[in-house]
Amino acid sequence: QVKLVESGGGLVQPGGSLRLSCASSGNIVSFLTMGWYRQAPGSQRDLVASISVDGSTTYPDSMKGRFTISRDNAKNTMYLQMNSLKPEDTAVYYCKAQSLIGPAIYWGQGTQVTVSS
Repeated sequence: QVKLVESGGGLVQPGGSLRLSCASSGNIVSFLTMGWYRQAPGSQRDLVASISVDGSTTYPDSMKGRFTISRDNAKNTMYLQMNSLKPEDTAVYYCKAQSLIGPAIYWGQGTQVTVSS
């Protein structure tokens, strides 16, 4: 069973930056895609960014420009660099991985990001 562990969340002022990490207990080259999602209280869980096994990235239009997703296969870790943070970015951020072989999908436990002065 693969385990994903997020870290790097916390409290940051508007305009600040954070880098989230998602460490996998398994080899991330075995994942077809990995992604970051976020969920604010009372809201659905939304895609923030995704990255495929070939390194190609996808961002919803609303997320383009401030967030950058990346992965380090040697460290089995995915990252989300978040810049120019706004209060509306406050949410629990989750990482997700989809297996390259078979239908297995894995989620992390989430990390809280709070943007407030």
